[in-house]
Amino acid sequence: MIATRLRQVSLLVFAMLLSFIAFFQMFERTAGAFPVKFAGMLVLVGVLFLVLWGLLLKFQPYASQSILPCVLLLTAIGTMMIARIDDANGTDVAFRQLIWLCVALVLTMLLIVFLRDYRVLRRFSYVSMVIGLVLLLSPMIPGIGKDIGGARIWIGFGSHTFQPGEFTKLFLAFFFAAYLFDHRDQLAVGGRKVLGMRLPRIKDTGPIIVVWLASMGVLVIQQDLGTALMFFAMFVSMLYVATGRKSWVVIGFLAFAVGCVTAAKLFAHVEYRVQAWLHPLDPAVYNQYPGGSSQLVKGMFGMSSGGLMGTGLGQGHPALTPLANSDFIYSSLGEELGLTGLLAILVLYLVIIASGLITAMRIKDGFGKLLAAGLVFTMAFQVFTVVGGITLVIPLTGLTLPYMAAGGSSLIANFVLAGLLIVISNAANKPEPDTLSDTFQYEALVALGERGREQGRDQGRERGQQGRHGQDRQRSTDGKGEAA
Repeated sequence: MIATRLRQVSLLVFAMLLSFIAFFQMFERTAGAFPVKFAGMLVLVGVLFLVLWGLLLKFQPYASQSILPCVLLLTAIGTMMIARIDDANGTDVAFRQLIWLCVALVLTMLLIVFLRDYRVLRRFSYVSMVIGLVLLLSPMIPGIGKDIGGARIWIGFGSHTFQPGEFTKLFLAFFFAAYLFDHRDQLAVGGRKVLGMRLPRIKDTGPIIVVWLASMGVLVIQQDLGTALMFFAMFVSMLYVATGRKSWVVIGFLAFAVGCVTAAKLFAHVEYRVQAWLHPLDPAVYNQYPGGSSQLVKGMFGMSSGGLMGTGLGQGHPALTPLANSDFIYSSLGEELGLTGLLAILVLYLVIIASGLITAMRIKDGFGKLLAAGLVFTMAFQVFTVVGGITLVIPLTGLTLPYMAAGGSSLIANFVLAGLLIVISNAANKPEPDTLSDTFQYEALVALGERGREQGRDQGRERGQQGRHGQDRQRSTDGKGEAA
């Protein structure tokens, strides 16, 4: 056990060492010295990560030990690049990002300590639905809703802004997982058969379809189609995991295609993004305002200038790309870390996603399986859309890269997501008890009692039938005697 714990903590210490080297090299090349205020905050963050790991050993001893080091590395690389861009732009976003990181770590600690059994979330399925919809609607409230970048997805209090949609995905995941688990049998049986596919009955899917349509409608009104696309992917993936029916994947793909075409026709900014994706180097598209492809092209040239190994930390020009510390932070990293660094970042995401999928496959509880799968698919789809949009695989969606992009609400929400995966993995990896649980013993006694009562009834019926047969034989014998 001691050797196992040493291997586990060595992963965390190694991640911290790499993070410190990255910060040290970047600051030495840009500022010529390590800033004191960053040194103090980084020490505090390191201590909080170690405290979090210690709480994991005490309260979640069987949890996956690969998620936390990967999250640490991704967060450190992202914050380091934000600080690099701050040096070029004269801003102070990275220090605020470290403050938000401390808040995220404290909230994750509370989650690890108090959420011993994740199944308690199942009791609040409809409460989670209401909270998720309220958070989704909050940017539409006059006075606190903020329109930034053409999308009304922010709420603001003074100079501080908050994106509630980042937390909406968590609450809707709770609701979808609980509802699908409670109604998985009805959804799997299905109703009518159309074009060879068995469709579920409307009354079984009614509540989740209503919630999903409400979410999509609000997000369309807010012009946040990237988040709408993420919710749609979470909805379809959890339906497939709950029912095992491929028809949901086909229906989801067809609905996705129809929605993309419709959005491109109805919304100008979606059409602009499609044009920028198809013709990024066209001068007319490049210089078009609004909706030109200049930002996308600058990000592409930044990544191409990095080559295989990158220009080196602090030696590129990532600040030339607009929104380089948020929407285009992957391009900024590609310039200074090169293709090798970008692939390493994707491997870190892949480890987290693989750990979540392994947890979903191992755990026997249906609610935990659906919740883990929904959270992992949401993260995987978000990473794919961001990286795919920057590399011209798909049009840009406006989503940000988890753990790396600047923004407190995104950072906190994704740390809570990682904390939930860790809690579920603890239940999945926990060894089976040697003795039967009280619940299993009770159910076994009930089943034996039912079986004993059924056997008693059967024996009673047999004795009754034997008695009737004996009376019939006696009457037959008496009748023959009288006839004689």
